[in-house]
Amino acid sequence: MPKLTERFARVARLILLAAALASGGAATAGSYEDVLDAATHGRTSALIELLDRGIDPDTVDAFNNSLLVIAAREGHVHTVRTLLAYGADPKHRNEAGDSALMLGVLKGNREIVDMLIDAGAPLNHDGWTPLLYAAFQGHLDLVEDLLLSGADVNGLAPNGANALMLASRNGHIDVVRRLLETDIDLYQETDRGYTAVSWALERRNTDIAELVRAAQAERSKSSELSSELQ
Repeated sequence: MPKLTERFARVARLILLAAALASGGAATAGSYEDVLDAATHGRTSALIELLDRGIDPDTVDAFNNSLLVIAAREGHVHTVRTLLAYGADPKHRNEAGDSALMLGVLKGNREIVDMLIDAGAPLNHDGWTPLLYAAFQGHLDLVEDLLLSGADVNGLAPNGANALMLASRNGHIDVVRRLLETDIDLYQETDRGYTAVSWALERRNTDIAELVRAAQAERSKSSELSSELQ
């Protein structure tokens, strides 16, 4: 384990113990491992006991995964609900930049995703976003929920890809159809020059490439008509 990570883990343990002692709880040396284990395995009763003893609901592991991030990653609905009830921060992101919402989306867990959206988890920020993950994985229901909740359809991944490009690349035609109903950029390019059409064709998703081309033609026609009317 890198020295920085070891130092982070030690600091997290100290914070945990200090919080527990300050609240009058009888914290033990194993409390840190116990609370991480409870979040990882969805042992909600054990988690509640630890939280009631004063354990910080925003305790993190050596990789800056909060208890909420861990529970969402593992798909533990009741544990996520409990942590939110105890005030866990839905905005927290780990070392990789993933939030509980992003990992819930990645796993396709709609109940967790909707819970976190209602709790105020951020939808839009730099880098990978929940919508990009949903499009990449082809989770149409989550794409719909995120769009209705205010997700920026033109948010970009670090390589410049938008949600349409990711769905086109991975062959998720239903997601492509839904995104084409929005004002998403149909011509966005990655840092290597890929577009939704070129990525679809490279992956032999010709039906998707045709859909995007038809949408480009329709949007161009609408733009020309609008210009003529002005």
